[in-house]
Amino acid sequence: MVLAMTMGGSGTAPAFSAAYGANVIRKSLIPGLFGIMVFLGAIIAGRGTATTMGKGLLNPEMMSFTIVSIILFSVAVSLLIANLAGIPQSTSQATVMSVVAPAIYFNELNTEKLLLEIIPIWFILPVISFFISLFLGKYIYRPMRKRGYTMSRATNVNLNPIWNGIIIVMSLYVAFSIGANNVANAAGPIASMTANELNMSIDDNFILIMILATLIVAPSFGIGSSIFGHKIVKNTGKEIVLFGKFEAVIIAFVSSSLLLFASITKGIPSSLVQLNVAAILGIGVAKLGTKNIFKKTEVKKFFVMWVVAPMIAFSLSLLLTYLADKYGYL
Repeated sequence: MVLAMTMGGSGTAPAFSAAYGANVIRKSLIPGLFGIMVFLGAIIAGRGTATTMGKGLLNPEMMSFTIVSIILFSVAVSLLIANLAGIPQSTSQATVMSVVAPAIYFNELNTEKLLLEIIPIWFILPVISFFISLFLGKYIYRPMRKRGYTMSRATNVNLNPIWNGIIIVMSLYVAFSIGANNVANAAGPIASMTANELNMSIDDNFILIMILATLIVAPSFGIGSSIFGHKIVKNTGKEIVLFGKFEAVIIAFVSSSLLLFASITKGIPSSLVQLNVAAILGIGVAKLGTKNIFKKTEVKKFFVMWVVAPMIAFSLSLLLTYLADKYGYL
């Protein structure tokens, strides 16, 4: 639950920062809406990613109570540091690195899954997100703005309620995709651990146990959103670039669609945070130019934390695995 709360705090930014930056939603409404959609996404579309996190990287028989506790604790610490810094962090990357640490220690790592599927997706999808958003910003947003179809003149043509509705729907769509991908970061290892502790067949009972784990994990996302979410949403939505509602729709749609693609087709735990910020940067470059947007302090802080937090998770998980093995807890 602690891990899920930290993930909820970090995940609030990609879901609602665009809507918050466009001034179409009150911050008090964000945690409740976020928690509901995360739960639905996990139940409806979270099976593939949960399977990857529970069985795809480390032999599921190794997912003991101690190992899973180490994994979840390491991720929670790394994400807590990022949340306190107000930087949206990739829960998926931190969790993958926490699982990779004991897998390497026991020589049980599925290197093919990690090196040929997961890591390439981590690099490819944010680049795609950036360029799609840049293209839409230059060749769709700008022409529409010149013709008065965006929010700059929406009040004159009574489009304001329509745009408000669209951006809120897009934010809910992003939260749904977070549930499909990020809830599995905790639910997947817990499902394997539970099957092992109860001496149940992992293959036959994994989905049922994953659903039960989701019932605990998903609501905690909403709690974390209410605790940590405001600062992170403010940093992402207000301090990188001032959004209009049309740009917010582009950001939400591009980032969430790419994450759902990774979740449903390959079950790859991916970073919605990075997809979201890449889309924000793409729109920002289209509006302000490359030099102006990449000089902003928040952008530099994001890149630093994206490297540091997964390394913290990996190092802490490896250290605790070593100590648990050395003192006979495994």
